[in-house]
Amino acid sequence: MSTKTATILSLSLIAVALVVGLVLYARLPDPMPSHWNAAGEVDDYMPKFWGIFLMPIVTTVLVGLFLLIPQIDPLKANIAQFRDIFNWFIVAFVAYMLYIYALTLAASLGYSFNMTIMLIPVVGLLFIGVGYMMSKARRNFFIGIRTPWTLSSETVWDETHKLGSKMFMVGGVVTIVSAFLGEKGIWLLMVAMLAAAFVPIVYSYILWKRENK
Repeated sequence: MSTKTATILSLSLIAVALVVGLVLYARLPDPMPSHWNAAGEVDDYMPKFWGIFLMPIVTTVLVGLFLLIPQIDPLKANIAQFRDIFNWFIVAFVAYMLYIYALTLAASLGYSFNMTIMLIPVVGLLFIGVGYMMSKARRNFFIGIRTPWTLSSETVWDETHKLGSKMFMVGGVVTIVSAFLGEKGIWLLMVAMLAAAFVPIVYSYILWKRENK
């Protein structure tokens, strides 16, 4: 996907979401649900104004940041090598944020559902997408597993991201499954995510030590 297409599509999705929020304004309560506990139940609220505008604003700012990163990275030529995949990630991230926004509006309108079951599988899909992007990522300062050891060596970067990619994809599958396992699933999710976050970091150091005996 080209950067222009990703930008237009992302901003269009945000605009549509905001229009939906404004159309529903009169029907939405004040305050609106803003947070859910581990059981998927509402446990906090926010004023209606922020309930409608906060998510579109935050998502727009993040899209701007994502578009800026490839321009300011000293290794932007490397980002250009997987820019199409990164652009897909931007659109997928926007869709994820607006999915949360849609669930918030639905809950505010009185629809009853378990937020955890509705949200966690989508988080798993996002992790799978991140894992795939990792497998294509070239060395840079903003995207990927950025440790002193991956940034100092192309070989360490590539090997670390091969492992990290697999772990994030597996973690994504585990995340999807965990949504349907109740309290046990939460522990399974935590273990999978911690492993995906920290094992590649340790692995990058081990690879660097081997390369620099």
